[in-house]
Amino acid sequence: MAMTMTEKILAAHAGRPEVHPGELIDCTVDFLFANDITAPLAIKEFEKMGVAQVFDPDRVAFVFDHYVPNKDIASAQQCKITRDFVDGHNLPHFFDVGRSGIAHVLLAELGYVVPGDVFVGADSHTCNHGALGAFSTGVGSSDLAAAMALGRLWLRVPESMKFVFHGRPRPWVTGKDLILKVIGEIGVDGARYGAMEFCGDTLTHLTMDERFSITNMAVEAGAKNGIMEADDVVLEWIRPRARRAITVYRSDPGASYVDVREVDVSTLDPVVSAPASPGNVVSVREVGGVKVDQCFIGTCTNGRIEDMRLAARVLAGRKVHPRTRLLVIPATPAVYRQALDEGLVQIFLDAGAAFSTSTCGPCIGGHMGVLADGEVCVSTSSRNFVGRMGHRGSKVYLSNAAVAAAAAVAGKLVHPDEVVRDPVPV
Repeated sequence: MAMTMTEKILAAHAGRPEVHPGELIDCTVDFLFANDITAPLAIKEFEKMGVAQVFDPDRVAFVFDHYVPNKDIASAQQCKITRDFVDGHNLPHFFDVGRSGIAHVLLAELGYVVPGDVFVGADSHTCNHGALGAFSTGVGSSDLAAAMALGRLWLRVPESMKFVFHGRPRPWVTGKDLILKVIGEIGVDGARYGAMEFCGDTLTHLTMDERFSITNMAVEAGAKNGIMEADDVVLEWIRPRARRAITVYRSDPGASYVDVREVDVSTLDPVVSAPASPGNVVSVREVGGVKVDQCFIGTCTNGRIEDMRLAARVLAGRKVHPRTRLLVIPATPAVYRQALDEGLVQIFLDAGAAFSTSTCGPCIGGHMGVLADGEVCVSTSSRNFVGRMGHRGSKVYLSNAAVAAAAAVAGKLVHPDEVVRDPVPV
């Protein structure tokens, strides 16, 4: 039977020669993690089971990345639960303040997920790691507790959809624009419990950072996972980092897909998701002139070094508008250090931006960037639901880093060309 990448990975981890969409299977898990919000819930359920130890201490990680450094007593107590559990079980892969970063970027960066893995996390954007050719998906805290105890998990095999990107992206168009374009076409439930497989010649023009942005947002179309083949670009990136053996899976030529979509990237302009849905996608030119109170460059979607560089290209020699706030938050300590070494932080500070330690906080309206009633934010994050970043009366536009930086300079939504008159191809 011809199978897709997703089906091949799941079959291998279920110990079966083949699997079919819709089947319930019992899979081994290669690695799992939880964050400062979801870990205490998983720990509580794990302890209810009466299990003495996690299935394999070397395959479990806890990453603090939402409300740290702790913003209040409640978040401090949350973190203490996890710290006590880590100490009590002598778990080696624990990332606390100063060593932590946004989990989805950090764990890939450190080689904890590799091509061919089944990787699960108690966070919906775990699908991020599909860019490495892994089956990577978010699960609830109770499911994570079961996986912590058993090293296995029940999964339903998803139907696969194929998205074929053609052409070279125009200046200022990034992987973020590509995934927003797709979500705009199929809707926020267009891939519900499906496997979104991304391919096409366009991928050769995209960096790993851009590829991660695409698979990261598969969940915004309702998908179970997003995935790309582990090509030479992926293998060159992951081999120096990999902590386990790599297995490359490729979809068979005759594999079955419930939908195949072709996307011509060469004609695409930078886009935004207007309030209040990731699927409300329009060209940035269509919403030009909207006054902006805050811009945010960061998160698991767009807090990587390529995003820092892109923002710095727009901000170099310019100032943030006096009535606009700009927050720039690198996803991990390594991205922070690289931004320092490349002089990007100096550009941000000279422009009047706030540059901060790694956190997801502003993305969820919880910490270090909460919006007030009536305020408008242009954010490189993944969601813009009502109240997502603060007050229910606030509004969020999702964009790539160049658009967010341009809006910060102009004090309103604009195409980056209106700020940088001689763009260099991205």
